[in-house]
Amino acid sequence: MQTTEFIWFDGKLVPWDSAKVHVLTHSLHYGSAIFEGIRAYACADGGSEVFRLPDHCKRMVNSAKIIRMELPYTAEELEKACIETMVANKLPEGYIRPLSFVGYGEMGVYPGNNPVQTIIAAWPWGAYLGPEALEKGIAIKTSTFARSPVNSSMSKAKAAGNYINSILAKIEAKEDGYDEALMLDTAGFVSEATGENIFIVRDNIIKTTPLTSILGGITRDSIITLARNLGYEVQEQQFTRDELYTADEAFFTGTAAELTPIREVDHRVIGAGHRGPVTKHLQEEFFAIVKGENPKYSFWLTRYKF
Repeated sequence: MQTTEFIWFDGKLVPWDSAKVHVLTHSLHYGSAIFEGIRAYACADGGSEVFRLPDHCKRMVNSAKIIRMELPYTAEELEKACIETMVANKLPEGYIRPLSFVGYGEMGVYPGNNPVQTIIAAWPWGAYLGPEALEKGIAIKTSTFARSPVNSSMSKAKAAGNYINSILAKIEAKEDGYDEALMLDTAGFVSEATGENIFIVRDNIIKTTPLTSILGGITRDSIITLARNLGYEVQEQQFTRDELYTADEAFFTGTAAELTPIREVDHRVIGAGHRGPVTKHLQEEFFAIVKGENPKYSFWLTRYKF
């Protein structure tokens, strides 16, 4: 991981190595934290843009509400802090990680009056699953771990504690030689990956899991909007693992993964075994948008300079 100079910590920019907490911080023991993953891109005109920053900050505020965290910042204040962090670190592009957590105080499951603290870090980051994956695609396996039931851990909150489910699935997949894990819901339908939403394509019709057992991905929403605007039919409905096996194309979306093709699932080749034409089309259009090359979608971009 490439470090940068500053981290925004409770309203102040502090040196990267000085952003520290006590080992008895509540969230370290119980997972009582919320976070976002946000990307900024260097644009064709020499400027820089953050992709869908207000939507990410609004989701963070909603995550706090869901898990009963008293977040001390509004969505607008978080937006300004994200930009401040990018500018202070002189980053023309990169990954932004806001995190709010229950801090040091009383120990026990009940957070009580422990303070809620917020940090924002940013650093350079390329393709999450590797640059070659954007063209050649990745191999995935169905996890032995099911996605947590919707009434057990509040799936619409991007909460740190929820991710133990993803961690276990990711470790299993990597140790078995795969790039990523596919998660099923408790009824056996395809849910999502450890940190990505999933789409399949058959006969130029695009299908993705509905907002039931999954976190509502902002990149997912962007691709649905983009695909429909390009004339594709997009269906949000449940589908099974064997429907995925026989798809013409499949791909993941996410802030980190962007739009990554899936070439193989459980030793079954998907389509031609590499990025398909619909995936390629959406990928090209998506990258044009985030790099400021399509003014129709400029409302998704927050510009900054330093």
